[in-house]
Amino acid sequence: MAEHIPAKTPPVGEQRRPGMDHLHSAFRTLTEAPRFAWPDGARIAFTVTLMLDYWEVSPPEGVSRDPRIVSPLGNFFPDWLTWSQREYGARVGIFRVLDVLDRFGVTPSVALGAAAVKRYPELVDELVRRNACFLAHGTYATQRITSRMNEAEERAFIVESRDAVRSAAGDAPLGWCGQDFNESDRTPTLLAEAGFSYTTDWANDDRPYLLGPYHGRSLVALPPQPEWNDLECMWLRRVSPSVWADNVAEGFAFLHDEGGGSFNLTLHPWIAGQAHRIRWLREALSRVLGRGAIWNTTTDEVARVARDQL
Repeated sequence: MAEHIPAKTPPVGEQRRPGMDHLHSAFRTLTEAPRFAWPDGARIAFTVTLMLDYWEVSPPEGVSRDPRIVSPLGNFFPDWLTWSQREYGARVGIFRVLDVLDRFGVTPSVALGAAAVKRYPELVDELVRRNACFLAHGTYATQRITSRMNEAEERAFIVESRDAVRSAAGDAPLGWCGQDFNESDRTPTLLAEAGFSYTTDWANDDRPYLLGPYHGRSLVALPPQPEWNDLECMWLRRVSPSVWADNVAEGFAFLHDEGGGSFNLTLHPWIAGQAHRIRWLREALSRVLGRGAIWNTTTDEVARVARDQL
């Protein structure tokens, strides 16, 4: 049917198709989605995305920050309480999270901000040593892509983010994880232009799909699945850690039974790495990885295998 044919150009002044507000991809229902054949007959692909950000104590005026993440005392700068709580993740929490991931044989996919590359070189070196997969992740956690950026500014922002990861990891990143999973209408086009292969900003599926093409290049969209993102659940929605662990385990069990999809667990060290929450990360991973027929891998590998089948 014509309405299911992907657009050949980015969405610029074109008529919208039924079911969609954009032309980056065709509308696809669960009944039309492919069941991916993962390596070794696995029923599901499992990844952990670890967010490594740097939060500015006094962001520049005019930048767009996530309005949901503010101090309990109000929105002001310098906000030492909030800044130091985020810094806790890089000083303490990340080591607890990595210890848990090691116990379960999980290699993290790391969304690495350009500012974090400069601020935390020892952490980046440790992640390189662990053969982590790196995704470009903007610059500062306090600055997001918005419609306020013109095309040249956004292009430079993407290139800066990409090159910072390449300088730290040795290879250009294949994946893009937008700051707060935020994109403009033109972001996918600019990502393809900059050489990216996939993005994790689109939460409208449990299975990978294609965006584009953009001047002959397409992007694989790997679903970020915010329903079990630790920040989304435990910080913003105030879901208790035990209930969060239940949600992770139950969501994984359903998708494992359904088969052919993917499961991405997004973690922020300043949240999951807290002393009263780390137990529940262990609990969640124990229940998830205690099942069989799981491909425990990185986002790079999921995007590569998915692209071959799309």
